[in-house]
Amino acid sequence: MPSLKDLRNRIASVKATQKITKAMQMVAAAKLRRAQMAAESARPYAERMERLLANLGASMPDAATEELPLLRGTGRDQVHLLVVATGERGLAGAFNSSIARLARDHANRLLAEGKEVKILCVGRKGADILRRQFPRHITEVVDLRGVRQVGYGEAEAIARKVLDMFEAGQFDVATLYFSTFRSVISQVPTATQLIPAQLAQSGAEAGAAPAAVYEYEPEESEILADLLPSNITFQIFRALLENQASFYGAQMSAMDNATRNAGEMINALTLNYNRTRQAMITTELIEIIAGAEAL
Repeated sequence: MPSLKDLRNRIASVKATQKITKAMQMVAAAKLRRAQMAAESARPYAERMERLLANLGASMPDAATEELPLLRGTGRDQVHLLVVATGERGLAGAFNSSIARLARDHANRLLAEGKEVKILCVGRKGADILRRQFPRHITEVVDLRGVRQVGYGEAEAIARKVLDMFEAGQFDVATLYFSTFRSVISQVPTATQLIPAQLAQSGAEAGAAPAAVYEYEPEESEILADLLPSNITFQIFRALLENQASFYGAQMSAMDNATRNAGEMINALTLNYNRTRQAMITTELIEIIAGAEAL
């Protein structure tokens, strides 16, 4: 049975931990609002970009797509690049592990089919998780620990790495993994194919009302040649923004749970402390009374 001093030390230790988790929860809540606004502001642009690319792709003949490697791809499906974007820090519940689990399951399916897998990790935590099972498949780790606020420049640098690898013929298909922010208690692991680009169905193809007919200047192929690399950069930028909001939401929820668990532990330890102290007092009284009766 622990002594009263041990119980007092444990109670003090848990109270100190509770103060830390409460402070981390408040910091995450303060940062979440700005990160959530940034992620939500990027969504309309991304949706509009998808519709524009879909309209351009639908108006092009199949022969013209041969001149656009980012749209057509290499024509093979043998080497896959998995761009796994996670956080640089932990204490955020299952945020990092859920993204890594989605990428790991996809990698296992590809390897079972005899495909070659390469992994580009954006974030130290995802690299630490995936390195346990795929140490030879991780080609590079992008460290963002020194970046206080993720910006378009970081996404552009990552996109340039992906495009350089594609131009060098190092992979056939690239897929981006991140977490889409829904709410403080809901972050959805998401996979998006970057190369070859997956164009959404245009309105006419989807069964909606016929869209207006546009004449493009310059030609559609020239516009797509400029937009496709920019789209890859923006998709990565959007993933980083979604990840940032998801991280703060997950951390806020995790620290709130940790604070409440610490409170429950303090109550249990305090009850144990009071019972132990009462038992010791009762034992001392019995010994005193028994000694007095013996005299």
